[in-house]
Parts: sequence; structure tokens; C-alpha cells
Amino acid sequence: MQREEKQLEVALDAIILRVNDLKYSIGSMVAKIENEYETINWPQFLDNFALISGQLTALSKMLAHDKSPPLRNLTVLPLHLTPERDEELVRLTEHRIPAFSHAIVPDYLRTKLEPEIEHKIHVLEQKAVSMTMEQYQKQVATYTKVVSHVWEVVSKMREEWESEGSARGGAAQTSSVADTHMLVAAVAMGKGLKPLVPQGVQPNVPGGMMVAPVGPPGGPMNPNQPGMGPMGKAPSSIKTNIKAANQIHPYAR
Repeated sequence: MQREEKQLEVALDAIILRVNDLKYSIGSMVAKIENEYETINWPQFLDNFALISGQLTALSKMLAHDKSPPLRNLTVLPLHLTPERDEELVRLTEHRIPAFSHAIVPDYLRTKLEPEIEHKIHVLEQKAVSMTMEQYQKQVATYTKVVSHVWEVVSKMREEWESEGSARGGAAQTSSVADTHMLVAAVAMGKGLKPLVPQGVQPNVPGGMMVAPVGPPGGPMNPNQPGMGPMGKAPSSIKTNIKAANQIHPYAR
């Protein structure tokens, strides 16, 4: 018995320490929100929230540990009720509870439900007692029908999602990784591209043949080509037409 009490005392001290750390973190976060709402930024808020989340996780693991005593099996009972002020209680509760009176115990120890909740429970109990067996069966059938309909809708949607997922997974591939790598290498490093022949440079032709250079469109023309006039200019058809017109109509001027 003494060993169990010792374990319980040690566990309660560790839990109280964790709860105090959590309370301090929550208080600091609330104070920052109330006083530093103009300067606080989102990363700071997330850091505080992550700290509180980590402390809650650690407290939950401590309560769920195998060596932790089953606190749910323990009952807290008021041993002494008095309307007078208790300084030790004030210190433990940080000035929240001045006295352990009959008006405070039901709220803090949850030994009695609130009047509104008690009234709702009483109404439901009276309604359940006043119902007949036929009404019970009718309501059960109605609820079963609703649940079955919801189950069918959920099952249908699940089948559609699974079919869509399998269709997307088995879709034919429309791209080639090798071709993509080849295209990237050609654009970035010019790999696999034929070099361009500069203007005026004769390409190597097998058999020792000589090929005259051919200029690009709009480049200089060869004056020795047939159909070219003196000074490397082609005869103008506009001037020829003007001369022919002057010969036919000598008095047109």
C-alpha cells in the first residue's frame, strides 16, 4: 500500500510539473496575442503553438504510460467544506478559489450536473418511458433506413474513387525519359546537333569535287551568272516597258 501511494505521489508531482509548464506556455501565448498583436508575426505564433502542442503530446504520453497509475479509478472527495477563506487554498489555486464552500464544490469537483443538463436528461428519460413498443420499432426502422442509405452513398463514392485512382495509375505513358534527356542535352550543350557551315566556306565533298559557294537569300549575287547585266545588275523590266511605250507613242510627251 505504501509503495502504491509513493508511486502515485511521484506520478502526480511529474504531472503537476508538466501541467505548470503547459499553463505557463498558454499564458505567454495569450499575453502575446493581447499585448503584442501589432508586432507578432506568423512564425512566432506557430512556434508558440508548436511548443504547446509538444507539451500536450508529452503529457498525454505520460498519462498513457504503463507505469503511470490509473488516475481514472481515483475519486476526489471533499473532506472539509467551509465558507471561510482558506489561505492555503488561495495559494494553490493562484487566488482563483478563496474558500471550499458548498456552492463551489459541485462546479469544480463535478459531483453534480448543471440544472440545464439535468432538465434535458429528465425530459429524455420521460420521453423514453412514455413510448410504446411500436414507436420503438418504428424509430429503429427509420434509423436503420437512414444509416443504410448513408452507407450505400459512402460505398458508391468509395468505389468511384478507387476506380478513378486505378484508371489514373494505369494510364498509358505519353512521354519518354530518354527523349526528354536528349532534348535537354541538345538545348543546353548542343549535343547531337550538326555544325553550321559559315558563308564562303566550301564544305568537304567526297571525290575531290569543287562546289561553288551559294549565298543565302538576300546575299550578294555573282556578276558572272547568266542573265546579269553590266556591273552585276539584272536588266530592269520596268525601264524596258517605258522605252517600248515611248517608241509607240512618240508624242505622248
